[in-house]
Formats: sequence, C-alpha cells, structure tokens
Amino acid sequence: MTALLAAGVGLGSAVPVSAGIRGDGRPLWLVITLVAAGILALVGLAALGDRLRWSHTRYRITEERVELRFSWIVHRLRSVPRDRIRTVDLTANPLRRLFGVVKVQIGTGQQAGDNTQLVLNPLDVRLAERLRAELLARPAPTEQPEKPGAIAALNWSWIRYAPVSVTTPILGAAAFGGLLQLSDWFGLRRTVLGEAGALLRDLPVPVMIALLVLTGVIIGVLGSLALFVELWWGYRLTRADGVLRVRRGLLTTRSVSLDESRLRGVEVVEPVGARLLGAAKVDAVATGLRGKENDERGDPRTLLPPAPRAVAHRVAAEILGEPTPPTETARLRPHPRAARRRRLIRALGGTLLASTALALLGLLLGAVFLHLAWIALVIGLPVTIALALDAYRNLGHGITGGFLVTRYGAGSRHTVALQRAGVIGWTVTSSPFQRRAGLITLTATTAANRGAYLIRDVAEGDGLAFADEAVPGLLTPFLEGR
Repeated sequence: MTALLAAGVGLGSAVPVSAGIRGDGRPLWLVITLVAAGILALVGLAALGDRLRWSHTRYRITEERVELRFSWIVHRLRSVPRDRIRTVDLTANPLRRLFGVVKVQIGTGQQAGDNTQLVLNPLDVRLAERLRAELLARPAPTEQPEKPGAIAALNWSWIRYAPVSVTTPILGAAAFGGLLQLSDWFGLRRTVLGEAGALLRDLPVPVMIALLVLTGVIIGVLGSLALFVELWWGYRLTRADGVLRVRRGLLTTRSVSLDESRLRGVEVVEPVGARLLGAAKVDAVATGLRGKENDERGDPRTLLPPAPRAVAHRVAAEILGEPTPPTETARLRPHPRAARRRRLIRALGGTLLASTALALLGLLLGAVFLHLAWIALVIGLPVTIALALDAYRNLGHGITGGFLVTRYGAGSRHTVALQRAGVIGWTVTSSPFQRRAGLITLTATTAANRGAYLIRDVAEGDGLAFADEAVPGLLTPFLEGR
C-alpha cells in the first residue's frame, strides 16, 4: 500500500520534473532514466520506512489500558486508561479500502493538540470494528437509556446548498491558478495567456470580466457539488449505547464516534449563503473537539451538513434528548441599543480608515489608489453598515430548561445551546468604551470546543443577573452589595 502511494506521488511529480530537466537541453533518454530512478528510489525508501515502522510497533489491550509501543532507535511507549477513552474513529481512503484496512484513532476526550491520541495505522477493518465496539462498551445504565436508532440520514435535496458555500469562489479561483501552473510546467504559459487574450481581445472590458467571473463560478459550483458528494455520501447519524456515530464519505470513508457523556451542547450554524436559503448545519459542543485538527476530511464537530433549518433544529433536539429544540424555542433577550451603536461606529470607522489610507496612497503613488478609495467608500460603506445591523439583530441570550442559549454573528449566524451544568466559570470584561455605554461582555467557560462562549455587549445589570440565574451560586459571591 505504501509502495503504491509513493509510486502515485512519484508519477504525479514526474511531468513537472521531466519538463524542468528537459528544459536544460538534456536528451530525452537521460531525462526518462533519471526520473524513473528517482521514482524507484522514492518507492523503495517509503516501503522500507513503513516496513521498519510496522516491524517495530506493537499494541496491547488489557482490562485497564491500551498501550502502543515503538522500539527501534527511539523507544516510545504510549498508554491510555480504558475508562478515559471517548472516541474510536475509523478512516479509510480509497487505497486503504482496496486492501481492506483502516486508520484507527483512539482519543481520550482531551483537547486536540495535547498528544492524547493513539493511532493504529493500518488495521484490518473487521478487527478495527471489533476493537471499537470493545473499547467504547459501557456498563448498562441504571436509568432509562436514550432510544437508539437513526437520528438523520442524507437527503440528496440538501446538495442544493453546496454551491452557496464559501468553497465555490475558492475552487473557481483555484482552477485558474492550477491551469496557469500546469501550463508553466510544460513551458506553455505564454501560449495559454496569448490564446486567452486573443479570444477576449475584441470583447468590451465589462463583458470580458463578466465572462471570466461566470467561468469561475461554473467551475466553482461543479467543484462544490463534487466536494459535497465526496464528503457526505452515505451520511447517517445514529445513536447506540450512549454513543453518537456519524458515517459518511464516498472515496474516503469516515466513521466518527462521540461519547454522549462528553456532549455539552450543540451549535446551529447558518453560513451566510445557506442562511439566505433557509438552511443550517449542526455542530457538537463536546470536550476534546477543536475543529479540523483531528480529521482528514472535513470538520469532526459537524453532526449534520447544511439542511433545512427545521431539520437542523429537530436534529439538535434529538441529539440533546429534548422534546423541543432549545436553539429554536428559547426566548432570547435583546441587547441594548448601545450595542448597535458600537457596531455601527466600528463599521463606519473601519471603512473611513481604509478609504483614507487608499486616498493618501493615491496622492503619493498614483491615481489608481484614488479610484480604489472612492470605490471602497461607495461599496464598502453600505456593506459594512448592513453587516453591523445584522450583527446587532442576531445578538441574543436566554435560558430554557437546562440550557444557556446565546446567538451572535454577522452574515453567518451561530446559535449555541450550552448545558448550564457544563459552565465551569464566568469571565466579565468591560473596555473603557463599554463602561461608558454601560455594557459588559460575559464569557461562559466550558471544557468543550473553543473553551469559551461569549455574550457580547449586554447591559451590565442584565448580564450579571443572567449569569447568576444561568449557573446559580457561581457568580453570587462577587455580586454581593451591587
């Protein structure tokens, strides 16, 4: 498997390397010989390196611990108590699937980056499934268990939200960059640019720009659709034995498990494009999850891809085991008008500062910066004001049942339902400008995801009373006499 992967990398780089060597005037037979020798050396070294790694790596599972030992030049022993294991995730790219093996990541639920994962790579897929079942087995609960079964499955109509994601323009721009890089490898960049210029020379500038943008958008849309299919093919979210499990992936399959004892809440995210179409995705708020650091393909926090907003709230309620979704039914308290004024001042100040800087550059360097200055002012000012007003409208906080709910965001809206029992501390901050407006920012500290969730620009009295109500007794000693 390693030899095939190395051979693929070598063959993929053979074309640009050959073009570079050939460009120095060397004969073709010598170029082919050098490249072939390089590929063989790469394959041999990669296979030898993995062979040495496998032959000197052992793992052992006892009643109490999981141990991973590497003994060669450097000896390393990793040991994890079984009662601290919270995740056993399986990943298989196309090459691993061809050989019937998977990559197994055993996590303890501590924050990513703490070097707390054991990785077994590769492992037979049937052995890996048995290993996951054994390591995640929990004693039978004394209380009524959650109803097992499927929570959500892929609905192909959700693919309509893929083109409005942020990846669409990125993929479109990357296509143009890739084309230029590929032509440069073959020494054809001037030819490609010349042909493109000849085709577009007779078109008016606005039409030419519109044509290029349209081409990029079409490529980006097709790429985002393909990416959605790759990431979410066969998606299913299920619950069994106190474990939430997400299965997904077409070429690279991914099975992510989340012990419900680690769950501290959910976050309903409405990216700006999906929000315009009435869609949202659901992320887990859980200990040991910090974004894409632990995941080869996509975000491990995401339990539901962009779907209709009603579906997202339903899934959030089922994940939390609540009859109604706290992210939808909570009565959120609005923030004072001073919070809106702060956002408008920041929007106006940022836009005017950028326009002034461009105008100064225009006076020093040329008229093009003067044009950029008035364009930034005319276009940027309405946009930043609209985003500031949207950010204010999205501000809100409330309490429903056992959950603290906070909402924030400009363009992209986030609604977090955090277990009140999961809040381990409060931080109260107030800048000089906030103090003049009678505002504070509350930070709910929790051992999950980013570690803190903010309630920005809330009235001082209302914010302190809210914090005391959300987690009684935690802030009370500091409120006496206020």
